[in-house]
Amino acid sequence: MFMGRYNHTIDPKGRLSIPSKYREILGDEFVVSKGMDGCLFVYANEDWKDFEAKLASLPLINQEARQFARFFLSGAQYVTVDKQGRILMPQDLREFAGLEKDVVLAGTGGRIEIWSLAKWNENSSQVDINAISQGMLSLGLTI
Repeated sequence: MFMGRYNHTIDPKGRLSIPSKYREILGDEFVVSKGMDGCLFVYANEDWKDFEAKLASLPLINQEARQFARFFLSGAQYVTVDKQGRILMPQDLREFAGLEKDVVLAGTGGRIEIWSLAKWNENSSQVDINAISQGMLSLGLTI
């Protein structure tokens, strides 16, 4: 399980250091894809295969299902960790998420999210956890 938040920078060549605690789970190769809310999602290969299977099970005749699968699958790439613990962030994914220099890596359970620091701060300042908690009740989540 991925937990914690780390601030990092992307160097001018587009390389991003991955925290060692995350690398222990991810291994030397993993998937980075477009994510929701303007961030990127990072999956260990096994978790990505599970996600792919869920996408493949969606009904092909449903337009929203096709668009949903297309969004994630066409925006996904395998990346490899170099000897310094960095990955080369694909240019199209950096552009999608607005990643320029300062980034946040946030563990969210089964995946990591990569955010531009500005988007992270903007998104975090708008969260009303009390209102969200009430909505979680309708999903059956109680704590």
